[in-house]
Amino acid sequence: MDKNTLLITNNQVNFFHNEGYLCIEKLTDSDDVALIKEIYDDLFNQQVGRNIGDHFDLAGTDEDNETASLPQILNPDKYAPEINQSQLLVNATSVAKQLLGKDATCSFAHAILKPAKIGAETPWHQDAAYWDPNLLYRSLSIWVPLQDVNEQNGCMHFVPESHKTDVFPHQSINNDPRIHGLELVPEKMENIQNVVSCPLSTGGATFHDPYLLHHTPPNQSNTPRRALILNATLSVSSRSKPLSFPWVEGKQTAREKRAINGDN
Repeated sequence: MDKNTLLITNNQVNFFHNEGYLCIEKLTDSDDVALIKEIYDDLFNQQVGRNIGDHFDLAGTDEDNETASLPQILNPDKYAPEINQSQLLVNATSVAKQLLGKDATCSFAHAILKPAKIGAETPWHQDAAYWDPNLLYRSLSIWVPLQDVNEQNGCMHFVPESHKTDVFPHQSINNDPRIHGLELVPEKMENIQNVVSCPLSTGGATFHDPYLLHHTPPNQSNTPRRALILNATLSVSSRSKPLSFPWVEGKQTAREKRAINGDN
């Protein structure tokens, strides 16, 4: 795959805006994925950024003596800037501009690992539930598995058209403020309907709106499930009536404590 622009069809653009997501069978080639996978594994093996809160367990209380069931690394390009030279970033940016607009920018946001056999579910949520409640976002997330993904190891699932609502109430996973990850509150689970599963081959990707409900099941396979997530943004604007996100305000995570101590 060369550096030429990766084009999608008008039907794909329209599908994304109507349904809130898009599956791309081939966003980059296997050689590019192999290089990124090697970097990815090295970052997790080193637990880069743990002392400043960039490495943490998304689904657990994140104590140093516990095995993480859903380890995450924020801003992986900070620790491996060479991934910014990848074909993946070129192609992801190209597609994002076609979906959002020519001024959209794209960058690596985080990496999520589901360890073999014990990799936890990522519960139903909206990405915007993590973000500033004073703002409205015109953006999308690009979810890139670094191996084939299916129901057994944790492929992406979406609720089509759920992006046409605003942010639903969320809570910390298991309603435990020590856990960084969020989940839709039980009384709103009635909105999980007409679910679409998106298995992918290596080199594929999904694109989804930040207000779209989505989740990935646990990894029940014998190999780790690796996913790299990019974020593309066109613009943000202030809400006329700011919201309140108590599920963010009430966090008491080990990750945040490390981040505060790392800044001192």
